[in-house]
Amino acid sequence: MSDFIPVNEPLISQEAKDNVNEALNTGWISSAGKFVEEFEKGFAAYLGVKEGISVSNGTAALHVALRVAGVTTGDEVIVPAFTMAATWLAVIYCGAKPVFVDCTPDTYNLNPDLIEEKITSKTKVIVPVHIYGHPVDMDSILEIAKKHDLIVIEDAAEAHGAEYKGKKCGSLGDLACFSFYGNKILTTGEGGMVVTNNVEMAYKARKLKDLYHSDKKRFIHEQVGYNYRLTNLQAAVGCGELKHIEEYVAKKQWMAKKYNELLKDVPGLILPTVKDYAKCVYWMFAVQLSIFNLQFTKEQFRARLKEQGVDTRDFFYAPTDQPVLKPYFKTGERFPVTELIASRGLYLPSGLAITEEQIKSVAEAVKGIYNCSSK
Repeated sequence: MSDFIPVNEPLISQEAKDNVNEALNTGWISSAGKFVEEFEKGFAAYLGVKEGISVSNGTAALHVALRVAGVTTGDEVIVPAFTMAATWLAVIYCGAKPVFVDCTPDTYNLNPDLIEEKITSKTKVIVPVHIYGHPVDMDSILEIAKKHDLIVIEDAAEAHGAEYKGKKCGSLGDLACFSFYGNKILTTGEGGMVVTNNVEMAYKARKLKDLYHSDKKRFIHEQVGYNYRLTNLQAAVGCGELKHIEEYVAKKQWMAKKYNELLKDVPGLILPTVKDYAKCVYWMFAVQLSIFNLQFTKEQFRARLKEQGVDTRDFFYAPTDQPVLKPYFKTGERFPVTELIASRGLYLPSGLAITEEQIKSVAEAVKGIYNCSSK
């Protein structure tokens, strides 16, 4: 292959570019301006929820949502062992303890069967993460939360447009958080949003993300707040991209279909699983090397792909691999499924700008590595 194929390359619509030019030309470039409110309302409407509160990034969204839920020092929050660091970092920002629960071996999502044994009198919130765009089994999560009087905050950073039993991810919990980082299905470069159907929670989220100014007098601060505002420039991009979100979701599903067709017969390569209840949006096309593949390690596999111009990324790492997390789980505690898939998993080029020719080239490279190694 002559051209390098990146793991992600975004699509930026003409509408997004026109909106940015309008914001620049009118001078509304900071956190005030028409595009902020338009983006919040538009994204909330797309999800079918009442309130959208834009913030500076997905991690900020999680931090604000946890604060809205009342999480503070000494509390515990159930999080997946298999997730990106922002999920548990936001818990630590609150002075609380992330309590890790292993994932399922097929979808890599939080395993509901393992949650209750981790619940204590200090548990306040469950944060299910819709990993790689595949919805969590939310009915089971919500049932557990109701039984133990817990708040559910969906981490839907990777699940724009994904659906659980016909309902959009982000509309199922008490609160939900999204990221609009450059590699997300809908991007603003950097950015995030908290969404909810609870008007009181939305009010508090708006106060928290903007320094918690008093309603009576600006620059009087009633509580500790944060400077987590989204700019009008970023929201301008979001408004333009939102017009194409169904098109982008369809492109992700088309990409996955092509990969599945081309890679289905590769021995030792585990392709993504999709449950009957789920509309998966394949934020990334995540594959795993079978434990029965003894021909090469994941690192060797990635290196050979890179030699052929194919970019890849590792799966997220287990808590047991994170030095900063040592105080947050018991000595000797293990997360066997997470540890296994973290050691065997990677994702292939999956950006919205990917072409059919690039997908075919990636598939040829993958198959070539397996064929060569079997000789």
